Amino acid sequence: MLMRALAFTLMSLACTLVLAGATVYKWTDEDGVVHYSDQPHANAEKMRVQSAQTFKEAGMNYGDSAAPASPGAQSAHAPAADHTYQGCAVVQPSDDQSFANLDALNIVVQTDPVIKPGDRIFVSLDGQPLNNGAATGGQFTLTPVDRGTHSLQAQVKSADGTVVCQTPSVTFHVHQASIQNPVNPVRPH
Repeated sequence: MLMRALAFTLMSLACTLVLAGATVYKWTDEDGVVHYSDQPHANAEKMRVQSAQTFKEAGMNYGDSAAPASPGAQSAHAPAADHTYQGCAVVQPSDDQSFANLDALNIVVQTDPVIKPGDRIFVSLDGQPLNNGAATGGQFTLTPVDRGTHSLQAQVKSADGTVVCQTPSVTFHVHQASIQNPVNPVRPH
């Protein structure tokens, strides 16, 4: 227990010194325990520890709630927003997946890298936009789901409406119980 407390104290001291950017002395005692100190010690190795690298978070927004940055928020020398995506895909449902008696379908779209501030995801079903043409975001629940074969496709659009990524079309099949089949084992009447 004492060794754990000592190790924790030494690690805390080392972390504090690392954050402060200082000279640290390191030595190993006769029991093989490594020690760190800000004070010189016999047989100690002098180490110069640099200050920790930090950055200032600049109002990061993710997903559908991202609002485009105001023009005055960027400096005159800041580069334009990079709308390059390595790819985007409908990951749920998977292509050619079949569902039986489906009441709601969860649709998941992923982008690589993650959706950038100001960009929006729009999903269409059988060529018609979902969510009354408004952005759906990376996850959307479709309800009700009609029986039949359907195709899904998503587009990532920048704040000005430019398509910056488009997914391949995904086909899925929905099999519902027939009301004309009175002896249906799935949904008995």
